[in-house]
Amino acid sequence: MEVSVLNINGQETGRKVALNDAIFGIEPNDHVIYLDVKQYLANQRQGTAKAKERSEHAGSTRKLGRQKGGGGARRGDINSPLLKGGGRVFGPQPRDYGFKLNKKVKVLARKSALSYKAQENAIIVVEDFNLEAPKTKDFVNITKNLKVDGKKALVVLPGINKNVYLSARNIEKAEVMSADQINTYKVLNADVLVVAESSLKTIDNILDK
Repeated sequence: MEVSVLNINGQETGRKVALNDAIFGIEPNDHVIYLDVKQYLANQRQGTAKAKERSEHAGSTRKLGRQKGGGGARRGDINSPLLKGGGRVFGPQPRDYGFKLNKKVKVLARKSALSYKAQENAIIVVEDFNLEAPKTKDFVNITKNLKVDGKKALVVLPGINKNVYLSARNIEKAEVMSADQINTYKVLNADVLVVAESSLKTIDNILDK
């Protein structure tokens, strides 16, 4: 699949690049996409929810009533889960929600996500660019020139570019990341991928080994 290379003014440069069919042209696998997205979202969870159980509550351990003869159930101390203000039974405890996923599964999931974007013609390839200084207005102009303003745009650069990152930071629907950091969730969450030309080589090196 060939895609025209644009400059940051939205004009065609007269060149085309071929997207690697082994990455952008496979039959997408929905199940591995589900697993990879599930793992990503699980890793975002803090897992810090905590409720005090009976033994952790501050309160007297004095027995509240006689063992027998009261006409009702036996009563323990004031920290009993049955009483207001008592401990909680099997309450949440700090935990890690992450789980293991094989590398081949993650690679296939990313290929599947990129293939979906290629099928939707939602990939724009631009010449490598840089901004002289962090300036949101300059980045907004680029999105307007590429006709992606108002859309969720994921800008994929060959490496970390502080000026571009800072310029896009205040734009709600724009996100910038380097090619070696892209993941299935970010690709699928974006309406359009704006990929710098050199990023394609990095993606090939990572996903087509």
